[in-house]
Amino acid sequence: MREHEEPGCVFCAILRGEAEASIPYADDRVMVIMTIGAVTPGHLLVIPRVHAVGLEDLDEKTSAHVWRIGHRMGRALRRSGLRCEGVNIFLADGKAAFQEVFHLHLHVFPRFKEDGFRIEADWGTRDRGLLDRDAEAVRSGLAALGSPD
Repeated sequence: MREHEEPGCVFCAILRGEAEASIPYADDRVMVIMTIGAVTPGHLLVIPRVHAVGLEDLDEKTSAHVWRIGHRMGRALRRSGLRCEGVNIFLADGKAAFQEVFHLHLHVFPRFKEDGFRIEADWGTRDRGLLDRDAEAVRSGLAALGSPD
């Protein structure tokens, strides 16, 4: 993980001041920008200052800060005067999850009735036995990670 040094990464270029951005918030660990490809007016991206492609590449302390600032930005949107009847917080980790810019970033955007944003999926009900088996797999994954700091 390097601080905004990845060649060709648009977010690293923004963090270096080499590309334009509208910045409502920044600190020593993250920068929040208005996204040019907004779902709704007020759509924000919380970007860590270190280049990390996805969750696997980002330390938990920085990740927690990204989410904390995302929470704060969601609350700010509700007080901003922008149309905001709800808030979505969304992170795409990997191509299969529709990540398009491979520098981890957290989307925070206002929602309102008939804003056009939809998540289509086959929302099925899972059997308890399958849920218990999946829970065991996640516990195994947690054990592989070891204890949190």
